[in-house]
Amino acid sequence: MRVTKSKTEKNRKIKGAFRSAVKKTEEAIGKGDAKMARESFQKASKALDKASQKKVIHKNTAARKKSRLNRRIKGMEKK
Repeated sequence: MRVTKSKTEKNRKIKGAFRSAVKKTEEAIGKGDAKMARESFQKASKALDKASQKKVIHKNTAARKKSRLNRRIKGMEKK
């Protein structure tokens, strides 16, 4: 039980980090700020990679989330 509790806490921190990074990126996309979106996408990408390395999320899930964010940013830059 103690091990589960500590691992749950660790996973919660990692999940929170990538969720907040993704949320910041989505907010920048919503505002139409391409530069800010790019910067926050790099942070989100790094956080997603770390989460997948530590097996908090599956590597394909991380790749899918990064791909979707990047596609939205590129679409915004074309406009």
